[in-house]
Amino acid sequence: MAFSASQGPYLSPAVPFSGTIQGGLQDGLQITVNGTVLSSSGSRFAVDFQTGFSGDDIAFHFNPRFEDGGYVVCNTRQKRRWGPEERKMHMPLQKGMPFDLCFLVQSSDFKVMVNGSLFVQYFHRVPFHGVDTISVDGSVQLSYISFQPPGVWPANPAPIIQTVIHTVQSTHGQMFSTPALPPVMYPHSAYPMPFVTTIPGGLYPSKSIILSGTVLPSAQRFHINLCSGSHIAFHLNPRFDENAVVRNTQINNSWGSEERSLPRKMPFVRGQSFSVWILCDAHCLKVAVDGQHLFEYYHRLRNLPAINKLEVGGDIQLTHVQT
Repeated sequence: MAFSASQGPYLSPAVPFSGTIQGGLQDGLQITVNGTVLSSSGSRFAVDFQTGFSGDDIAFHFNPRFEDGGYVVCNTRQKRRWGPEERKMHMPLQKGMPFDLCFLVQSSDFKVMVNGSLFVQYFHRVPFHGVDTISVDGSVQLSYISFQPPGVWPANPAPIIQTVIHTVQSTHGQMFSTPALPPVMYPHSAYPMPFVTTIPGGLYPSKSIILSGTVLPSAQRFHINLCSGSHIAFHLNPRFDENAVVRNTQINNSWGSEERSLPRKMPFVRGQSFSVWILCDAHCLKVAVDGQHLFEYYHRLRNLPAINKLEVGGDIQLTHVQT
């Protein structure tokens, strides 16, 4: 079955969450669940790949438990009956800390990457083609759930390109589609720094760019640039030495006026993982960090399709880039 559409992401979904996986699970589909483990309430959360919304039939139950030193339970539920548990007696997550879970569907198993490292394989007990819903419940706050169509992952260091139609979920919840050039997804092992890649088709209203990574413990600064030719249309520059998030535009090697205002404290923390979500609107870029809206940046270069290159540099390690 050809996979012809890329599903738009769910942004900051409330927990408990259940959402449709458009077209169901496909061999090669990668689903990323990005969020933060709550430090206060509860000691468990779960990500379920299931049929329908009832929870009676769950092909893959991924259930981190912060009990007895920490471990992760994997299981399958058929007609309300659980099968035998598979326990991984290791906990790669920490309470109060952000995380990045990538679930790769393959013909024989699910592969689960935690913060960029392979954590567990779970062999299919039921056919995965019946799965059409993802659910998340428990002591967790979600930043986003995103869907990456099939490609060679993660062994091949070349970028993976799929022909897709973007479906973006607007703030009001309705879905609208925009025919687009394919997004480019780099496997986890292929992020040299500084990192440069194309933005296929450039920017346009509803276009999303997602980056996840970890700030190095001794970080001073890092930057994310959206470029148009030799110009930097949008320069996002968290500075730990100044406790600031600086935004600017550079035209003909000349910087404009800086924007620094924030509605809350500096969201980037040395040694911690993060996600940055850049959503292009007709008038501005909307930027969210760890699922929380942070600021708007009004376009200074208005030829949006010409803004077609992403540059990332500085004191971070990247784990996920979607353009």
